[in-house]
Amino acid sequence: MDGGPGGLLRPALVAGGRVTAAHPAGRAPLRVAAAQVTAIPGDLAGNARTAARSIAEAADRGVHLVVFPELSLCGYDVGLLRDDIARCAVEAGGDPLDIVAEACRTHRVVAVVGGCRRRADGWAIGALVIGADGRPAAAYDKRHLDRDERELFVPGRADCLVEVRGWRLGLGVCYDASFPEHARALALAGADAYLCPSAFTTGDSDHRRGVYFPARALENTCYVLFANFAGSHGNWEFAGRSAVYAPDGRVLADAGTGPGLAVADLDDAVLRRHRDALRMLTDRAAPAPPPAAVPVPAG
Repeated sequence: MDGGPGGLLRPALVAGGRVTAAHPAGRAPLRVAAAQVTAIPGDLAGNARTAARSIAEAADRGVHLVVFPELSLCGYDVGLLRDDIARCAVEAGGDPLDIVAEACRTHRVVAVVGGCRRRADGWAIGALVIGADGRPAAAYDKRHLDRDERELFVPGRADCLVEVRGWRLGLGVCYDASFPEHARALALAGADAYLCPSAFTTGDSDHRRGVYFPARALENTCYVLFANFAGSHGNWEFAGRSAVYAPDGRVLADAGTGPGLAVADLDDAVLRRHRDALRMLTDRAAPAPPPAAVPVPAG
């Protein structure tokens, strides 16, 4: 929310530092979708079937990659997670993930779904990447946890960058996007887009949602894909507004507040044009030492 073991699902690592080499020219566009779904807390099989239907709908619209909200397979219900977190576990080879995997394989679509991952040191909020062949390809564990989440989960220890059809895609989960350095590190590692499964609610959280995601796109001149829940569950009313943002922060597609898909193309020519014009990644100053406060006389 705003604020180890696992079968075949292993983190994919990236290294920080300098901007990586540019991609070869002429990549084909990558059509992506943010799937805005409702969820039933604890009904992993039912939520997986909902995801499978969204994958099928996305495939009918020519989509190559679908991203679902944070903890999409179990729902974001803190009470349920406190009472029986093991019920919300998602493992490679488990039935709920198999349902999603079969949809990916049938429709030749990559999916990013959310679930609780069991690790040697505790539970993590995971974003699980399923390839178009139906096989688990990578996993990312949310690195920034809010106060409630720290009571239940351990933070991830590594960033994750995957490549789909020649496009490098960095993963974050919800609260990660509140920290500009998270998306920036992925952009410097070569990410063309920042994918962020989320669980933003109505009210103040929705205000922050409207600030964070276009800002992450603009300051890193990268595409941003934000996937949120529709409707309510677990005593939360979710804000929806799943969207795809262009590298200048403008909205390319918005799912509104009900269930649906926000679909847009990641276009190489558009990305290059924005990065040629908006050079924040290459014009960054070297880090400066922390300043000392200078006393200023005041009347």
